[in-house]
Amino acid sequence: MIRSLFHNVVVGYNGSRSSLNAVMYSILMAKIYKCRVKIVYVVDTDSIKKLTLTKFLMRDEGHSLKGDLQLDADKDLAYVEKLAKSKGVKVETEIRQGAVWSEVITAADEYKADLILLGGVDNSSVSKMIRHGMVGAQDSEIIGSAHCSVLVVRQPQIEQLFRLS
Repeated sequence: MIRSLFHNVVVGYNGSRSSLNAVMYSILMAKIYKCRVKIVYVVDTDSIKKLTLTKFLMRDEGHSLKGDLQLDADKDLAYVEKLAKSKGVKVETEIRQGAVWSEVITAADEYKADLILLGGVDNSSVSKMIRHGMVGAQDSEIIGSAHCSVLVVRQPQIEQLFRLS
């Protein structure tokens, strides 16, 4: 008998619509395939540090932005846990700080992930994508540097599938 190709799945989540689609996809995977899921939200302190060093942000603004992003992370992960619970699935969540791509890969390695899920590009404004990290370059770094398979979720009807499950 062939065993499942994945047991441990890590999802890079940043509060955007596309990353929420990846979360819903992972919850359905956990329900169907009985795999373990860990949702990782990275507060992009690496970008904040770069913006502060280049004087684009003042140090106080950087600290304030970091605090705001931490609050967003707490709120967004609470929502994710509620979604998973609504489907009878338990997920692990974690907030990390640093460079998004590096932290997602490190979390996947620590979790012994067989698969990383990322959300596809949505129609968010560039500034919102930067604020929440994981812009296209971050995804490219994750895809190119991951030690396991990476799946970019572009399932257009994932919300409808999620509601029906």
